[in-house]
Formats: sequence, structure tokens, C-alpha cells
Amino acid sequence: MSEDSHKDLGQVRREYRMDQLKEARLPADPMQLFQSWLEEARKTANPDPTAMALSTLNKKGFPSTRIVLLKKVTQDQLVFFTNYGSRKALEIGHSSKVAAHFHWPELERQVKIAGMAGRLEEEESDLYFRSRPRESQIAAWASPQSEEVANREYLEKEYQKYLHKFETIQEIPRPDFWGGFAISPLSMEFWQGGEFRLHDRIEYSLQDKLWQRIRLAP
Repeated sequence: MSEDSHKDLGQVRREYRMDQLKEARLPADPMQLFQSWLEEARKTANPDPTAMALSTLNKKGFPSTRIVLLKKVTQDQLVFFTNYGSRKALEIGHSSKVAAHFHWPELERQVKIAGMAGRLEEEESDLYFRSRPRESQIAAWASPQSEEVANREYLEKEYQKYLHKFETIQEIPRPDFWGGFAISPLSMEFWQGGEFRLHDRIEYSLQDKLWQRIRLAP
């Protein structure tokens, strides 16, 4: 094993010096700042700049977190897609309260979001499904997401089954059990790494349909 593998985790650290969050440069609408940061993240070497950790609540009130890919940003919503039978979709059906988190280490930035999630209109899900690669469309049909399966061979056989089923069909239809969700943020916190651990934390919260902004201590 290397010398680094024996290093105490408490001694693993880095310095943050890339940028600062100054109130005079911040927009009134946090979605403008989010879209700006996202575009900057897309220009870095990060292979998954749209990856977000999505947290939902189960019926017992325990959180469950997984990585999903952000597929669209509107003026007031963040959109992702999934199987409606998946754990996250069923939990959103139980409680629409969700949290999302973005981490862009190349920019020394994080964004933490809390809000409400709900299904997209079917037309919007249809539109996005048609834009997906054919292989991904077939996989959506083949995978009973979050359900127990006997082995990987089962999934591969299901994929082959639907590959054969749709081989003469030019446009594969969207399964009625698959579609999009939109998160409407109620709070958004922007974190910029700072020197000497004096990180910048700016939190926006939606109050009476207007965004309020405060600074939090690191």
C-alpha cells in the first residue's frame, strides 16, 4: 500500500483560493446565479457537471439520496427524468419535499437546494424522451427500476427483448411509467471555498414570492 493510504483522514485537506462571493456582484434571483455557475462548470474538466445528489423522504421520514442528472433549467425549476416506479419517484409521491446538491470541485463551489417536486406534463416528457439515444430509450422499457431482480442476465434479456420488439419501429414511444419531475426551489445556498476556511455561504430563501438573501458563517 502507498504511504498516502496510511495517512490519517483527519490530515486530508486542501486550500481554497479561487474566488469570493461579494454581495455587490450577486443577482437578486438565485436562479440566474445558478445558471451562471452551471455554465462555468460545463466548461471545466468535470465529466458530470449536471450531476446532482437528490434526497427524498420515505414513509418513515428517513432520507434517501442518489445521483441524478439535471436535464433542464427554467426560470424557476430544475428538471430531471426517471422511472415513475423508482424509489425516488414513489417517495416524491409520498412527500414532495426534496433536497438537491451540486458539487463542482474544479471551481471550489457547491449549491444546496431545498424545494418541492412534482411531475412534468406528459408532453414535456414525450419531447425529452424523443431526444434520448435509442439505446437509452430501450433501457427505459427494459429496467423495472428499484425492483429486485434475480441477476444481471435478467436485465440483459429484457433489453434484448425490447430491442427486438422495437427493431422495425422508427420512433420508440415513451413508456407511461417513465417521465420527468420538476423541482421548484424554496431555498438555495451558494458555497464558494475560501482561504483559511473562511468560505462564502450565501443563502436565498423564497418569502411571499420574493427572494431574500443572507450571508451565513462558514
